[in-house]
Amino acid sequence: MGGVRGRLAPYLMILPGGLWLAAFFLVPLVLMVSLSLQTGNLIDGFQQTLHWQNYTDGLSTYGDKFVRSLWYGLLATIACIVLAYPAAYWIAFRGGRAKSTYLFMLLLPYFVSFILRTVSWKLVLTDNGPILGPLRDHGVLPQGFHILDTGAAVVSGLAYNFLPFMALPIYVALERVDPRVVEAAYDLYASRTQAFLRVILPLSLPGVFAGVIMTFVPVSSDYVNAEVLGGPQNTMIGNVIQTEYFNNSAYPMASALSFALMAILLVGIFAYARTLGTQDVLEAAGR
Repeated sequence: MGGVRGRLAPYLMILPGGLWLAAFFLVPLVLMVSLSLQTGNLIDGFQQTLHWQNYTDGLSTYGDKFVRSLWYGLLATIACIVLAYPAAYWIAFRGGRAKSTYLFMLLLPYFVSFILRTVSWKLVLTDNGPILGPLRDHGVLPQGFHILDTGAAVVSGLAYNFLPFMALPIYVALERVDPRVVEAAYDLYASRTQAFLRVILPLSLPGVFAGVIMTFVPVSSDYVNAEVLGGPQNTMIGNVIQTEYFNNSAYPMASALSFALMAILLVGIFAYARTLGTQDVLEAAGR
């Protein structure tokens, strides 16, 4: 009897989490797949007709929005790497006993609502705001210069809002680097640059790999930043899906666009993993 309980124990432990995912992820996912193949309207109702044209129509009509979302997501992810890696490096190797304090300071703005943070970013970037206003008044910037309603504003907002998704995995990877390995590199007459490029950076690649995935996916599907910081020419596919769902009540089209975005992101992630190679990353970390 004890042997049977021992064999069942791992499955019983994951059962609550499995049921939770099945109820709130798998079931809605199946329902949305079914909805994406239906036709009809909110008044007459929707019927299952296996209407695959919802996907082709969505991709042909909103193809530029998909491309723009992926492009903004790529730029924001790169910006997050550029900003997060030095911060995570400094906290991991120079933070000392105050590491927890610095991490808390990094995360403190994110205790505020996502919407409020985005609106506050809009106030900072406005033409007469605390940054652009004085620069324009002193002649540093031309009078017609503005950032709001541009792609730069959307990308900067995305990078700001999703920075911790990149910083924390990189910090965890850097924190696991054994200082003795770095000291050994110095003992072998490696410069600081060589020690970083040949020791620290390879060992931190798993954190960068995880950070890119955790950042790129939500950034590419976001719609709040484009709505608040961008203009009509900066619409992302998330804005289209939101409009189709809540304004047009075109549930089949919105579901089809959602799954098309999911498929594109999955293909991109698998291509990224194959190009960089999770196995290669782990091997690099183990050298």
